[in-house]
Amino acid sequence: MAYSINENCISCGACAPECPVSCISEGDERYVINKDECISCGTCASVCPVSAPNEENE
Repeated sequence: MAYSINENCISCGACAPECPVSCISEGDERYVINKDECISCGTCASVCPVSAPNEENE
């Protein structure tokens, strides 16, 4: 299951440089995760100050 970034995102950018597969980018309203590239490691969730990245339930 891939991660996604919810509306809690404050666009601080803490997650993007920590992603080991570089699948996080800045979107129009918040950062976004490319779910096809996400390896579900949880690194983004561990560094986010507002708990915006969450594992999707597919």
